[in-house]
Amino acid sequence: MPLPPPPEPTGSPVLRLTPAARRGRLAATGVVLALFLTGTLFGNDDEFPFGPFRMYSTRADPDAPVVSTRTVGLTATGEEVRLSGGEVGLRRAEFEGQLDRVQENPALLGLLAEAFAERHPSAPELVTVQVVQRRIELVDGRRTGTRTDRVLVEYALEEGDR
Repeated sequence: MPLPPPPEPTGSPVLRLTPAARRGRLAATGVVLALFLTGTLFGNDDEFPFGPFRMYSTRADPDAPVVSTRTVGLTATGEEVRLSGGEVGLRRAEFEGQLDRVQENPALLGLLAEAFAERHPSAPELVTVQVVQRRIELVDGRRTGTRTDRVLVEYALEEGDR
């Protein structure tokens, strides 16, 4: 038994694109696809979304060291106090994005010490702030047990910074 014919449209008629409008949409689609292809082949994170977001689009070498950057304050007794995240109100990625500025102007680390002192008034007083980079060696994606710390930037706090 054949199906009945579809009902007649009762609303406004379907509008069809003109040939010029179809060509325009086709051209726009071609431009966007060309941008994606060019970005995929030659782009980097700065061209996102037309370039790949390397954090998700590439694989790390399993034999390359893992590098972790942290900021610490040192007390007069040499005790190390972490100055990250909720301790100073600055996310790690935000800080790492400003690392070049901090290396050019180490006095900016005094602002982290001030923020720490405001958030933790009963904490021991800091005398120095350091940016430390830790390298953890890997072989086949597993830790070898070898790690090295290197101080990238150090700022001795003055009495007014504490």
